[in-house]
Amino acid sequence: MKKGIAGIIAVALLGTLIGTIIAEERDAAKYAGMKSCKMCHKSEKSGNQFGIWESGPHANAYKVLGTDEAKAVGKKHGVEDPQSSPKCLKCHSTAYNWTESKVVEKIAVEEGVTCESCHGPGKDYKSKSVMEDREKSIAAGMIFPPTKSCTKCHNETSATWNPERYTTADGKKVGFDEKQAVEKIKHPVPAK
Repeated sequence: MKKGIAGIIAVALLGTLIGTIIAEERDAAKYAGMKSCKMCHKSEKSGNQFGIWESGPHANAYKVLGTDEAKAVGKKHGVEDPQSSPKCLKCHSTAYNWTESKVVEKIAVEEGVTCESCHGPGKDYKSKSVMEDREKSIAAGMIFPPTKSCTKCHNETSATWNPERYTTADGKKVGFDEKQAVEKIKHPVPAK
């Protein structure tokens, strides 16, 4: 009896793992581009998510690579020009889709980290009829909560990783704290 239960649990865990892997795959052909998101997410009624993103760190991720500070960090890691280095662009531009090659033509490298880096390629969920229903959106590929994507870049492989950047509520020093990071970029839909 115990072997049967263990087998069922193993199959369930394997299924969950496979589902997670599939959910994490990002088909480059399914990126819709920032303009598709902007059409509906720029009004105050929708919470002006686009405006909040546009003034935040993700929209400026590519620009940051042009700073003297980024060039100094790049130099320490053998990178001549961070704005053209695949090592940097894999996290500083959605167009690279976390790889060291530009794989998304619909998104300009200069746009930085766009909506689809966090929420997933939008081609299948961008229509109003789908977006009005969160479950339909998720079924069509929208990643929710979008924080499932954070640690693809905010991790110890980053050239600027600081293992003590954040202090958690319990006083622990950590390199990344989702709760604090979300506060810097949050852009919720207003309550109805």
